[in-house]
Amino acid sequence: MSNSPLVTYTNISKNKNSPRNHAIDTITIHCIVGQWTAKQGCDYFATTGRDCSANYVVGKDGSIGLSVDEKDRSWCSSNAANDHRAITIEVASDTTHPYAVTDKAYAALLDLVTDICKRNGIKQLLWKGDKSLIGQVDKQNMTVHRWFANKACPGDYLYNKHSEIAAEVNKRLGSGSGTSTPTTPSTPSTPSSGGLSAGTKLTLKNTPLYVSSTTKNKSSSKTGTFYVWSNEVVNGRIRITNKTSNVGVSGQVTGWIDVEDAQSSAGASGGTSAFTPYLVKVTTSVLNIRKGAGTNYGTNGSIRDMGTYTIVAEADGQGASKWGKLKSGAGWISLDYTKKV
Repeated sequence: MSNSPLVTYTNISKNKNSPRNHAIDTITIHCIVGQWTAKQGCDYFATTGRDCSANYVVGKDGSIGLSVDEKDRSWCSSNAANDHRAITIEVASDTTHPYAVTDKAYAALLDLVTDICKRNGIKQLLWKGDKSLIGQVDKQNMTVHRWFANKACPGDYLYNKHSEIAAEVNKRLGSGSGTSTPTTPSTPSTPSSGGLSAGTKLTLKNTPLYVSSTTKNKSSSKTGTFYVWSNEVVNGRIRITNKTSNVGVSGQVTGWIDVEDAQSSAGASGGTSAFTPYLVKVTTSVLNIRKGAGTNYGTNGSIRDMGTYTIVAEADGQGASKWGKLKSGAGWISLDYTKKV
């Protein structure tokens, strides 16, 4: 059984069972509650007097560390059965709610999970957010620490990205989304979002705002113009942002509101503000994909095939007369170098 070739640092912890007693068929993502590098995380697990470890550590800088070989069971999830069948991954995060991770850490996490799936024959990641499906890997093969212990791990930031993680990894594996509510809408409305799409304009009036999908008490009330950040619905809530250029951009979520409040502030079925996707053909040999709508955002790669792509949102931003969000969720492109088809 091999380890990931993406590893940049190795320090094996003594906190493990060797070998594991179950084939690898599950992924469990944790937050380490500290903006550490992979080296700092692995060194901690190798020297701590606490009974804890993980197979991998993803650092704030995108570094990837090996703490427990994949052939062995780490002590990570407060549940032996889960850890014997899962690859456990600790990701560097903020130390306070919602325990956000850096863009570099998130990108490295996606690369690592994709590699783990490929090498271990996991053809598709499945996530439903359903604790009752633990061990039923044909229905759900991602688990979280909070299901086994009284902990917030992996924090609401990563927990609420599990659908997105599954969709992106499965896209790379060529196996579909693996979730019942895709992060990026393929049509202006979906049943799961009650007719709301990413970028839908909302006019809020004293609307309760929550810091997460699970928080019981509101953090504040919002009045004014906001936009649906993603059409993904979790526990009857949906994320919003305050600018069209922030739609779908990591770290630019204002908070969560109830779907019913979003529907009523946009109209019963999304109102006339719902965006209608359209096709464009790229007219330049190299077109950068940006993390947000503007050249002030970092790149997620580039388009080099001069092909045809679906735009699911538009926004104003630096460096172009108009930016378009790709249906794939890869990011934003300058529409100055495209032609509608």
